[in-house]
Amino acid sequence: MTVIALPRVRRRAPVALGACLLSFAAFWWAQRAAHVSMIDLMVYRAEGETVRAGGDLYALRTTEAHLPTTYPPFAALLFTPLTLLGTSTMRTLATAGNLALLVVFVALSLRLVDHARVEGVWWASAAAVWCEPVWTTVRYGQINLLLGVLVLWDLTRRPWHRWAGVGIGLAAAIKLTPALFAVFLLVTGAVAYTRRGSAGPWLRHARGAAVAFAGATLLAASALPYDSWRFWSRMVFETGRVGLVEDTANQSLRGVLARLLHTTQPGLWWVAAAAVAGSLGLGVAVAAELRGRRAWAVAACAVTALLISPVSWSHHWVWCVPMVLILGTRGRAATVGSAQVTAVSTALGTAAGTSLVFCSYALWWVPHGPGRLELQQTGAQLTLSALYEGAGLVFLTLIGVRLWRTCRTV
Repeated sequence: MTVIALPRVRRRAPVALGACLLSFAAFWWAQRAAHVSMIDLMVYRAEGETVRAGGDLYALRTTEAHLPTTYPPFAALLFTPLTLLGTSTMRTLATAGNLALLVVFVALSLRLVDHARVEGVWWASAAAVWCEPVWTTVRYGQINLLLGVLVLWDLTRRPWHRWAGVGIGLAAAIKLTPALFAVFLLVTGAVAYTRRGSAGPWLRHARGAAVAFAGATLLAASALPYDSWRFWSRMVFETGRVGLVEDTANQSLRGVLARLLHTTQPGLWWVAAAAVAGSLGLGVAVAAELRGRRAWAVAACAVTALLISPVSWSHHWVWCVPMVLILGTRGRAATVGSAQVTAVSTALGTAAGTSLVFCSYALWWVPHGPGRLELQQTGAQLTLSALYEGAGLVFLTLIGVRLWRTCRTV
């Protein structure tokens, strides 16, 4: 029996790889047919050119949309090699690089839930490439998958490894949102210390992230002192530079409230909502981590960061990939005992529903674009333009309920 089964097992990976390559090829063709602009990639290159020319990084306005520089100076240093490439070559390498990063991102996500079989990585990657956040990430030439890989690489290794925190620290030095993962580690260590008298590996991990962040930031400051001073003393507080808060693409709580209240300044409503969501989301992540649920903790922290950020563009939600994989693998794992049938159905149904949300592109079915049409959306349109936030809140609620039930049965 074993001899007969082995060839079938060996054939699964090549078939899955072939399906993934076919899906990627179709995706590449679809992107070319759509004449994607890769506008953010053009901004990154312009930042690199500004650094090489010694110009004012945060006075830069580039592309037809006159987009500004919004990332910390360390990111601009990393973008300087783009100036050595022709535009066509740069676009090709960016697309190929993002597809490769997607495979790594999927593999690391599956490693979180102990399902990192090779064929599973290929099948999941073949499907994930078509979700809206991934499509838009590649369309704009964005770096979301790179940041996700840095964070997951850090959090899927042994907690005492030599480079603990480096991935998170570098990701935060490139773009500030991943810094919440360092806060998550710090809070987890503090709670563990108060409860058990030991901070475990978490404080050391948080310290490593802080050191990596500080090192990268100081490196940028030594190379770009004026730009670093401007960013950390002024630009970091000017969230309006990133874009219109009410834009449909802004899938953060602030964006939802701006559209719901028909205002460009949700003000204290957003501050209160972000404070509540941040506290509860971080609490769920810490509780999951302390109970050995690293996959839940990481996903909960990522969703919390996206919800409370002033601006979370739809392509920032590439974290939907581990969300769906976590929900799906939880459903497959719970297959023993008749009492778990409902849990299995719920988990798989939630995974399917979450996949539908991020693959439907439904947030673009509402009025959007010039004229600030988002401020005039109806109830149904407001619902569609808040799908990502809704999915994130449901995900956090499901994890919180599961942890509460687990606590009650202990």
